[in-house]
Amino acid sequence: MDPSPMSQEPSRRRVSPTLVAAGVAIALVAAALVYGLLAQPGSRLEVGSPAPDFQLSALDGTPMALAAQRGNVVVVNFFASWCDPCRHEAAALEATWRAYQGQGVQFFGIAYKDVESAAKAFMTEFGVSYPTAIEPGNRTSRLYGVTGVPETFVVDQKGNLVHHFVGAVTQAELAQVIIPLLSR
Repeated sequence: MDPSPMSQEPSRRRVSPTLVAAGVAIALVAAALVYGLLAQPGSRLEVGSPAPDFQLSALDGTPMALAAQRGNVVVVNFFASWCDPCRHEAAALEATWRAYQGQGVQFFGIAYKDVESAAKAFMTEFGVSYPTAIEPGNRTSRLYGVTGVPETFVVDQKGNLVHHFVGAVTQAELAQVIIPLLSR
């Protein structure tokens, strides 16, 4: 038996273009999943846990720092000018702010994935008078675990989260949380 020249050469397999394309597709999907996991907001805050501090500058230059509000009830609202439910709750937030302003309650608005000109137009349209900031990079929303807007967080006088509203909030719902805190 004489071995043929084919059997003496190392075996070379040709990789099909379909197999290469499938490998590239799998790699892209894996990369997208890893990016998605890393880009997701932080974990959700638990009621009773300390609310993460933030230091922002409102659009009018007013400093916005949660730690500076110890002793006050703080309502932090994440909104966007392009968000329909945010537009529906804007009047309720402003009315609640005006009702409790000066009684140990501070409201802060933080525009989520928005542009300054649109956020300013939103504030003007709805007469928003509480400090509101735009935050490039959305660091604070990630700290709070925001996954969409609107989301509203109520923080007690000691800096702990006492309530988290997902979706549009009403004046009555806010009052149900704020009033008991003010009587502490």
